[in-house]
Amino acid sequence: MTRIAFVGAGSTVFTRNLVGDVLGLPALADTTTFALMDIDPERLRTSEAVVRAMVSAGGAGARVEATADRRAALAGADYVVTSFQVGGLPSTIVDFEVPKRFGLRQTIADTLGIGGIMRALRTIPVLLGVCRDMEELCPDALLLQYVNPMAMLCWAVAERSTVRTIGLCHSVQHTAGELAVDLGLPADEVTYHVAGINHLAFFLRLEHHGEDLYPALYRVIDEGRVPDGNGCATRSCTISARSSPSPPSTSPSTCRGSSRTAART
Repeated sequence: MTRIAFVGAGSTVFTRNLVGDVLGLPALADTTTFALMDIDPERLRTSEAVVRAMVSAGGAGARVEATADRRAALAGADYVVTSFQVGGLPSTIVDFEVPKRFGLRQTIADTLGIGGIMRALRTIPVLLGVCRDMEELCPDALLLQYVNPMAMLCWAVAERSTVRTIGLCHSVQHTAGELAVDLGLPADEVTYHVAGINHLAFFLRLEHHGEDLYPALYRVIDEGRVPDGNGCATRSCTISARSSPSPPSTSPSTCRGSSRTAART
């Protein structure tokens, strides 16, 4: 059976969504072992109950294990998913409040700037600990790395471990979806080519049936027609895009409904 270890499985909503995706694949629904691990017993019990209910409701044959022992979860894994936050909310508040005292207000402190650096410094040792266990217990497993700051952590793994890793995030897809709303278009009809690092990506090409959407996006901004329901992050993204027009490109890497990001690791 395919063994997928979740380190930080107490992130219940995230774990539920990813398990749901796996169970939606016939090739994996009956042949997967979900090994859930978290240091918080209560949250782990909640995630275990949710995953078991999903497996049962779908009539799947997948197995579910839950443990507070990271090494036990990792032993023999084919894939390892990391979704933890070192320091929790108190440390995140510090990441915001200390820079603010010196005049630096961050829109989000989990990826870039001094907040992102501080988060990386407390997270890298933990992530490398996971990698050391993987090198011993599941050296051929692929690490699916969802923890922020994405670029710094993947860089650390690449520099200090033999573990294969891929950094994953939904930020590009969500931004593309919100840009489609700004433009009044179905999201699945918008194609794009994106480059950058996590949470600092640039839409090099944004098109609808081959037509460049940047002129239309500029008009939306200039005419104040950005929908109220869209977040500030999307608005800042579109404004940034206006200051740096999309260059023409014939790259074949644009794909419908998904992202192509460069320098992810």
